[in-house]
Amino acid sequence: ACVQLGGPTWSVPLGRKDSRTASQSAANANLPGPGSSLATLIAMFGNKNLSPRDMTALSGAHTIGRSQCQFFRNRIYNERNINASFAALRQRTCPRSGGDGNLAPFDVQTADGFDNAYYQNLVGQRGLLHSDQELFNGGSQDALVRQYSSSPSQFSADFVTAMLKMGGLLPSSGTQTEVRLNCRRPN
Repeated sequence: ACVQLGGPTWSVPLGRKDSRTASQSAANANLPGPGSSLATLIAMFGNKNLSPRDMTALSGAHTIGRSQCQFFRNRIYNERNINASFAALRQRTCPRSGGDGNLAPFDVQTADGFDNAYYQNLVGQRGLLHSDQELFNGGSQDALVRQYSSSPSQFSADFVTAMLKMGGLLPSSGTQTEVRLNCRRPN
């Protein structure tokens, strides 16, 4: 999917052990929320042996996709580190109350293309989620976000490196695993 949207390609190593079951609640417990701080993002990715650089590169996946109003409402009405025109645009489809399921693209410039515009948006204070804008808000990742915003090739290279690293994560100890014959479903 990444390549079809203009993003990088990479070879996925074979023989990875996957869990035999899936748990949405367990997965969600290991993912940062839309209101997460930079410290929380770094800690949660660090718990999986992913560096702050990996976290910032992987966050670039938000160059595609959409979020529900309920996850960015507080940002567009209450936060100060947001571009006023961008906030007004999002407020048109995300009222102060109601419309929780209304969708908005993570990337206002190229919603359906995989590129570095997500980082350009952050530099312009147009991050949709609080957790997105935390990457560029006077903290430790500002310089890297600036670098990615001006260098699509650096973003792509780091994204691939981080995806390979993330793909090598193993299920929790004690979890029954298998090497799948078809990666889309258990054997």
